[in-house]
Amino acid sequence: MTEKALRLGTRRSRLAMAQSGQVADAVSQVTGRPVELVEITTYGDTSREHLAQIGGTGVFVTALRDALLRGEVDFAVHSLKDLPTSQPEKLVLAAVPVREDPRDVIVARDALKFTDLPRGARIGTGSPRRMAQLNAYARTHGLDIETVPIRGNVDTRIGYVRDGELDAVVLAAAGLNRIGRGEEVTDFLSVDTVLPAPGQGALAVECPAGQADLIAALAELDDPFTRVAVTAERSLLAALEAGCSAPVGALADLPFPAPFERGNPHADGQIVNEMRLRGVVGTTDGSRMVQLSTTGPVPETHDQAATLGRHLAAEMLAQGAAGLMGERAQ
Repeated sequence: MTEKALRLGTRRSRLAMAQSGQVADAVSQVTGRPVELVEITTYGDTSREHLAQIGGTGVFVTALRDALLRGEVDFAVHSLKDLPTSQPEKLVLAAVPVREDPRDVIVARDALKFTDLPRGARIGTGSPRRMAQLNAYARTHGLDIETVPIRGNVDTRIGYVRDGELDAVVLAAAGLNRIGRGEEVTDFLSVDTVLPAPGQGALAVECPAGQADLIAALAELDDPFTRVAVTAERSLLAALEAGCSAPVGALADLPFPAPFERGNPHADGQIVNEMRLRGVVGTTDGSRMVQLSTTGPVPETHDQAATLGRHLAAEMLAQGAAGLMGERAQ
């Protein structure tokens, strides 16, 4: 007799279904049990407001977590960058699989690169973080751009470029890769130009805290380096008391060689002893930015990773980061 299928809670978007499907296959291999996707509509999927207006934090997550707590699904898959930084007591982050490319990318008309866009180019993004850094880069490099707030799925956003409404849109490389549309990228934004959102490119596999056997099975999907990296990034975000729609970028990576510029987060199997954490916060017009970095031993525990994030956040706050976020929690 075949074992009962595990129920995986997922958002309904094409991207969410694609990444949940990949996790479902991996979990099925580990457990030997079938996995069925249970589609759940979240507030962030139905609201037409801009994420900054509806608070960003948790709008794609709450409905999935409610389904977990009610026992309607056995585990859920989130984009880690959507997760609030506080973890509910009754749920556990059972796995953070190997991270996809965390960079932001441009999809532009006529296959243009970011620096080749014409004067006055209109660039669409729903992210204050991307707006802040693109505008700051433009200011310091003599570029003339206009950032335009947009919402919608990948098709909608790229459609604005195809229809001529916008010259370019900014998207996450990971999302396009996961739905098999990476070839539409016209330019990769170096992390030296635009730091990604904390946790960007990583997935979070969450389940109820009481399910010891399931937690143990899901843990086989966990990538220790990805977990400590995103823990440091999210600790920085939490210490800044900023939500996931605030203009905060963070990336923990291996400083040499620059792994994500080459697409390999594990540096070709070399033994790497140090991790670099970079953070940025700025006004959306790019006029004021606080950008700092720190390098230390690769954390071996959750607490070590969290401490790295808190320390860098403290330095950023000392340089005035709090005044640049607009929606800092009181």
